[in-house]
Amino acid sequence: MRRGTSFWVLTTAVVLGLTAGIGFYTFAYARGASYLTDDPGACANCHVMEEQFAGWTKSSHRSVAVCNDCHTPPGLVPKYATKALNGWNHSFAFTTGRFPDPIRITPRNRRVTEAACRKCHASIVETIDGHAESADLQLSCIRCHRNVGHLH
Repeated sequence: MRRGTSFWVLTTAVVLGLTAGIGFYTFAYARGASYLTDDPGACANCHVMEEQFAGWTKSSHRSVAVCNDCHTPPGLVPKYATKALNGWNHSFAFTTGRFPDPIRITPRNRRVTEAACRKCHASIVETIDGHAESADLQLSCIRCHRNVGHLH
């Protein structure tokens, strides 16, 4: 092996080792494995979400739905893609301190949650939407039933 090549091999090994070490530490410190489950307690790992978790424990849906039922789309790939995207966004916002207080749902996550409401309550929603003159006039479940999932 040439001298220049060994330098790059060593540098690459050090960078990869540091990246893996920091990644594993962060994953362990942030209880990363808990986010792969359906345990609502995982959402409260971050103190920013404690109010939402506490609100859920007192809500009408606490016995029939967990966070993932309302905040991730159905299907293995869409569910974990959403969890990964939200996890990245939440981690970045929390680490940098750049999150609104009080926290707010993003437009994308609002659409996911609205779809979950409509899926579980399809018969009621179909009746209500049947009276709308166009799809633009459909009501938002979340706007009127904001306290169902989380008491505010």
